[in-house]
Amino acid sequence: MQHPLKHHLTLTLLALILLSHFPPASPVTPCRTVCGTTAINYPFSIDDGCGAPQYRSMLNCTGTELFFMTTSGRYKVQSIDYNKQTMVVYDPAMSTCSILQPHHDFVMTDVESVVIPPSSDTVFALLNCSIDSPVLNRYKNLCFNFSGHSCDELYGGCNAFRVFRSFTNSSPPCCFTGYDTVKYMSMNILDCSHYTSFINVDGLKGIGPADWVYGMKLSYAVPDTGCGRCTRSGGACGYDTETGIMMCLCSTSMNATRECGSNGDIGSGQKLALRTKFHAFALVVGAFIYFVIFI
Repeated sequence: MQHPLKHHLTLTLLALILLSHFPPASPVTPCRTVCGTTAINYPFSIDDGCGAPQYRSMLNCTGTELFFMTTSGRYKVQSIDYNKQTMVVYDPAMSTCSILQPHHDFVMTDVESVVIPPSSDTVFALLNCSIDSPVLNRYKNLCFNFSGHSCDELYGGCNAFRVFRSFTNSSPPCCFTGYDTVKYMSMNILDCSHYTSFINVDGLKGIGPADWVYGMKLSYAVPDTGCGRCTRSGGACGYDTETGIMMCLCSTSMNATRECGSNGDIGSGQKLALRTKFHAFALVVGAFIYFVIFI
């Protein structure tokens, strides 16, 4: 017959082992924080319900590549500067100094145009425009001189654009303009066959088009929703996918309205998880007491 003391010690050890399987809850957020080598921080996200609702579904992570999604296509994200609140994207279907692409428009949704528009140091060049183009007539004030560069320089200095000179032995009209022009008028309305865009234009004075940085720099603002309080508590800022209300995501099954570990702000998922752990703990303790007293 087993010695009572030894029997009780065995049960005590068993209870401690079982209790060790219920470690203190620690926040494990459901939001991915990286795509390839690009950090994904608030207000952006690549998971529905994470980040700020204004930026919902704007980014897509495919393998190790991050894309900015618009109605006109997928634009590869080259970098995100969270300090300057800018994102540099590149349109693989856009013409550049080295390659001529088919006719293409850049179109953003109404929400994207408001919350993350191209920055002021992104210039669009409308190429091979008709003499009847509205930007050469009624809306010629939309075109501007940028850093002393000209249409002749683009057509002469870029292998891809020299073809436009071959038809008339002269440079067809072009227009350097801002995003609002291509926002409100398509390439068909503008009566220009191609466009390209480049960034950091303040630093391009005296630099030839072959060395320009082609792409678009988008600027955004971070919504003031108290996200810092959430992240300091170990959570990730997100929102209810049905109501859009801000939430602090503490794990795949727990959420709080403001911060993780705040009993007053605990969400229904977190309450259920805590009740489950409490019941499991009570069951183990009850079984231990029963064996000690009755067996």
